[in-house]
Amino acid sequence: MQCHVIGCDASGAAGLPLPAKTLLRQAQLVAAPRRLLADLEAWFGSGAPELVPSDQPEPLMAALEEAMGQGRPAAVLASGDPLWFGIGRLLVQRFGPESLRFHPAPSSLQLAFARIGRPWQDASWVSLHGREPEALASALQKRPSALAVLTDPGRGGAEEVRRILRASGLEAAYGVWLCERLGHHQERVQRLRSGEPTPADLDPLHLVLLVAEPLAPVADPAALPLFGIPDGLWLQHPDRPGLMTKREVRVQLLADLQLPATGVLWDVGAGVGSVGLEALRLRPALQLWALEQRGGSAALIHGNAERLGVQPAGVVEGRAPEALAGFPDPDRVLIGGGGRERVAVLQAVLERLRPGGVVVIPLATVEALAELRPVLEAAGLAENVAQHQSWRGSALADGTRLAPMNPVLVLQGWRG
Repeated sequence: MQCHVIGCDASGAAGLPLPAKTLLRQAQLVAAPRRLLADLEAWFGSGAPELVPSDQPEPLMAALEEAMGQGRPAAVLASGDPLWFGIGRLLVQRFGPESLRFHPAPSSLQLAFARIGRPWQDASWVSLHGREPEALASALQKRPSALAVLTDPGRGGAEEVRRILRASGLEAAYGVWLCERLGHHQERVQRLRSGEPTPADLDPLHLVLLVAEPLAPVADPAALPLFGIPDGLWLQHPDRPGLMTKREVRVQLLADLQLPATGVLWDVGAGVGSVGLEALRLRPALQLWALEQRGGSAALIHGNAERLGVQPAGVVEGRAPEALAGFPDPDRVLIGGGGRERVAVLQAVLERLRPGGVVVIPLATVEALAELRPVLEAAGLAENVAQHQSWRGSALADGTRLAPMNPVLVLQGWRG
């Protein structure tokens, strides 16, 4: 005897299609979340079958095992798609797929994106049910275009999501949508503005959509921090969001560059221009020459320069080391890219670096460090190696825990 596992939205049995309702009517035992039992009893009326809460797995499994062993028709009513973060996994583990027949309803993700009218093939998702918040902090570092968060009301729900978003410095980059009781006649979908409080009457049955939005113009660049500007205020490539130097690392690199009041700064592999442009806010008389091989980078870097109220001396799209030929000799160099050509790039930089010049190279791997450090030594530069690890505060129940960010190795060399 197969057990039918039927997905539903927040409206419960009332919102099911006719075939699913028929299966429920035929069942002699029906399991469902406790919040749906009263409505189910009213829906069945006087002919209600045995109703069992599904919130506690072991009593549920025992009741289903007994009913199926006796050949009594059984059904389980579950939220959305039972095989997507639902009870389906536990049922398959206990009874095997051959003893179960699944009838999924649209998942909460599908309903949520349908309500705001946004295609969701590019969306990411993360679940916080019984999980630590690092998963959300890590997902936000990649700057997804849309992110659905399955909240855990016992750990703070939507408010926890908003705290992590703020801690990531991305509050300006995302619209926050609260989706409650999806499919129920009292469902509520609302957009929360930055600084707007989370509703006090928020239903525990909710999820959060974080949808990337065009950044608003910076009304007054002078009002921005002098450096260490939040990550969410930078224009980024839409197809490669998140690939920028994070705020904590930018601060360290700016310190290691030992910026002079005047001179020439090269930003090689400039990305969105974040480090070089912040350097101009600290030292407005510097000449910044930025090089990035990715198409469209020049316009993006100029756009960020306008947002910050600074003006680079030159922004070039091209490959290093060849494209460096047209740059004036540097006093300071940041090498943020290079890939397999990084040795050749560093050698080209060292041929041009002025006396007293400093070169700083952030690295992700020890192999890259082992490859580049001997190049500095061979050129007679003094050098220094450091590793930097940062943590950002993440909500944890009533407190805060520290979520780690990727460690960065920094190789620094200076010419006497």
